Amino acid sequence: MIASKSWAGRSFDWVNVLLLLGLALVTLYPFYNIVITSFNDPTDAARGGINFWPREFSIENYKMVFRDDNIIHAFGVTVARTLIGTATAVLFTGAFAYGVSKPELLGRRFFLMLAIVTMYFSGGIIPYYLVVAKYLHMKGHFLVYIIPNLFSVFNAILMLTFFRGLPKEMEESAKIDGANDLRIFFQLVLPVSKPVLATIALYNAVAHWNAWYDAMLFGNEDLQTLQQILMQIISSNSNVSIIASSLGFGSVTAQSLKLATMVITTLPIVFVYPFVQKYFVQGVMIGSVKG
Repeated sequence: MIASKSWAGRSFDWVNVLLLLGLALVTLYPFYNIVITSFNDPTDAARGGINFWPREFSIENYKMVFRDDNIIHAFGVTVARTLIGTATAVLFTGAFAYGVSKPELLGRRFFLMLAIVTMYFSGGIIPYYLVVAKYLHMKGHFLVYIIPNLFSVFNAILMLTFFRGLPKEMEESAKIDGANDLRIFFQLVLPVSKPVLATIALYNAVAHWNAWYDAMLFGNEDLQTLQQILMQIISSNSNVSIIASSLGFGSVTAQSLKLATMVITTLPIVFVYPFVQKYFVQGVMIGSVKG
């Protein structure tokens, strides 16, 4: 029979629960306040005092957001960048990590050292810009979002450690049946590596979705991302009211449009996270403990 907890133990549990609830409230409330304020009438929201629910419900902010062709186009660019960039980065990083996880690979230590050096030393922004724009000629091209972000040393080390923990017998039996390294990687290794793949995919997806600096450096009007549009809204408050009036949304303010855009840019990642959460913790723990 399991003995019940003492009074001190129960008190400790209650303190932990209350502390975690307080931290959750402090963490989630700012975003909740942004959501309810974005659904409030813009003119009324300027008065402040919106704490728990919209005082005057309105969707004018979102109507203007979805009437803006630039935002719709930027949303498409951001989605394409996130999907293509995440898939290619996971595949490229995984192929590198799987290769250097094999002790028999010629030059394995050199490739690992070359990758690790980039974690501590960087040429800086100006050399990076010159390489990408002048020598690779990718400025103004969609690939500027994909190719420079194909590889991450941290992600590679995480996947390398995971691949080292896979049973060697699985690959040996496949080689006996005549499978080559590519077939083993795609048909055996990747299917059993869902936890670490989901973890790396989430890292890359969040990075691509939130990126705006490279869009500012290398993009053009056709390659604007959603976060770049948000930065422009934040920095051009004086023009928002004029644009809103021309579109028939006279009550929309710079602040209300900013909040609505923030909600739209945040929700997709929030909705994706629960589907990969079950793999996320497992992937991080396996990749960091094994090896």
